[in-house]
Amino acid sequence: MRVWRLLLGWVAACLGAAGAGAAPLTREDLAALVYPPYALGEPLGETGVYQLLNSGGAEAGYVFETEPLAPLPGFSGAPINLFVMLDLEGTFLDVRLISHNEPIFVSGLGEAPFRAFLEQYRGRSISQSLVVGTPYGAADTGSALVYLDGVTKATASVRIAHESLLAAARAVAREKLQGIAAGPPAHPDPDHDEALTWEDLVAQGLATRRTVTNAEVDAAFAGTIWADDDPEARADPAAPYLDLWIVDLGPPSIARAALSPGTLAELRRFLELSPDDEPILVIDAGRHGLVSEDFVRNTAPDRLSAEQDGLPIALRDADLSVTLAEGAPEGTAMILRTDRRLGFDPTREWRLDVRAVREHGMFQPEIGSVTLSATHVTPERFFLRPGQVETVPPWREALRNRQADLMVGGAFLLGLLLLVGPLMKRLARRGTLTPVRLATLAFVTGFVGWWAQGQLSIVTVLGAIRTAWEGASFAFLLYDPFSLMVWAGAILGFVLWGRGLFCGWLCPFGALQEFAAHLGRLLRLPQIEPSARWDRLLKRLKYAVLAGLVAVVFLAPEQVDKAAEVEPFKTAITVHFVREWYYVAYAAFWLLLGMVLFKGFCRYVCPLGAVMAIGGLVRGRDWIARRADCGAPCQLCRVKCRYGAIARTGRIDYSECFQCLDCVQIHDDPQQCVPLILEARRGARTTLAQGVAAT
Repeated sequence: MRVWRLLLGWVAACLGAAGAGAAPLTREDLAALVYPPYALGEPLGETGVYQLLNSGGAEAGYVFETEPLAPLPGFSGAPINLFVMLDLEGTFLDVRLISHNEPIFVSGLGEAPFRAFLEQYRGRSISQSLVVGTPYGAADTGSALVYLDGVTKATASVRIAHESLLAAARAVAREKLQGIAAGPPAHPDPDHDEALTWEDLVAQGLATRRTVTNAEVDAAFAGTIWADDDPEARADPAAPYLDLWIVDLGPPSIARAALSPGTLAELRRFLELSPDDEPILVIDAGRHGLVSEDFVRNTAPDRLSAEQDGLPIALRDADLSVTLAEGAPEGTAMILRTDRRLGFDPTREWRLDVRAVREHGMFQPEIGSVTLSATHVTPERFFLRPGQVETVPPWREALRNRQADLMVGGAFLLGLLLLVGPLMKRLARRGTLTPVRLATLAFVTGFVGWWAQGQLSIVTVLGAIRTAWEGASFAFLLYDPFSLMVWAGAILGFVLWGRGLFCGWLCPFGALQEFAAHLGRLLRLPQIEPSARWDRLLKRLKYAVLAGLVAVVFLAPEQVDKAAEVEPFKTAITVHFVREWYYVAYAAFWLLLGMVLFKGFCRYVCPLGAVMAIGGLVRGRDWIARRADCGAPCQLCRVKCRYGAIARTGRIDYSECFQCLDCVQIHDDPQQCVPLILEARRGARTTLAQGVAAT
């Protein structure tokens, strides 16, 4: 007891040393991660967000780490920290891994698959509905959801990284990028069809016109040095300087009425490649001409800008040759495009600003400008407004991705509960127990372990301890619903039977150990049988291992994943022995030892087994039947129990019972149970004596 008090005191003393998380990167470290031609700017506030500067020193976006903004714990209890470069339009320029303690990547799969997963974010927008997984049904035909390929055997970990990234990016967007849409905007209804002409567009206000005469422009420049710098305007004051037309070409019916068939076909091809762009037709039948002589196609127009709700709308030339429909005005025409995902709503009024520019002086002239504005809106009937696409909670997405596995696993778990519960005595019969048990353990190894990745681990327990200590969210447990289902079965087993349901029936590595024991018997290998004293001492070792791991959580949390390698589960089950040789050798050692020392790892070393034994203290009943003769004088069950879970007195030590049902079989078998055999013999002798007396 003194040893255990010292050990518990040591663990308690470690609690004060616990840190809340890793320190943020220094400015120099962040600057080294920013790739040219970008550079790191000044910090913005105290949340670790920095300016991202372009080659000219202008603000081009933001740089930040995810951990300070969204410290969602991973399976080790520590957050996954990512480096993010986000441009001013909410597009990911770069996403890279800074640090993590996810066990599957630390020394299992390696970090290469994790880094490859993060590369998928480049060029994606935070306003897109990004999900990890594969499309279901007709989901792949729509543009609302963008699917990212996960990592086999590590889907739960990459989901945590995904949610951390989006939470941090949205936090930055809410504060810095106020024009970013929170969800999918209205988009043109492809099924809405109206027979329209250019005259109909004008009559119904679908084509907005704004005219400004030369005289009005002169008046705007009056009193400035540029007042006399437009002789053409003075020569013909009534002539139109700007005769501007605005038409939203998103709705197919409107585009058909405004464009020639050739341009309409070209626009359709463009929209197939850019389905989130809203095309805007602008025409000037006056002198202005829309853009300057220096304008470069496929760039932002230098003399046009737009605004909606006080926020700028990003306009860009669509680089399409424009021929108008019959009846449309003649003049300079171009099709601009803007991304609806960046907040533009064509069904609400927006404003197009046109700069009227004049030059004063011959050499290095001074440039002056005034703004001429026109507003436009397109009726709601031409658009679909699905509302914000429902953001599926990660746990629901995980459930959907594991639906088939969960159904098979759930049916198996239900059947197992029935077998070891109401049907236990039938199962324990001779000739039935061994084949059913071996078949069950084969299914647990093949399906639950290798296929469905349902091997429980001490890593989850340690992660939960760290999460509870730091007051963080336990949501990370929901990212692996199959393992959560196995945990639920194990916890239910605590109440009904103790640790035995998981350790005896649901642990894939435990099943491998049992198969190793059967193989050792078939090969007639000599068996190691520790004495009762050594057996008791060795069984305490797993609690010491558990206490040491808990101490690591608080003393050196970054080393938890390494310390947890005391479990060979990851090597043998998660990655199918595809690891560095020393991990494989360690796992193989326990399996080979299991051929001569029955389930040595499970009985003596397994820290998860220690957790299960502690959990089994909530057991509500002694479910293994006992007789008065059990232990005094009968010792058969104790001798047959290879787990050493039966005392000389016949008492069952449920903290060491693996629910193999061997003792249940013996107890109910009149050909094996010594008290039943003796009772039968006494009954036979009594019957014989009575028969003799009668004769």
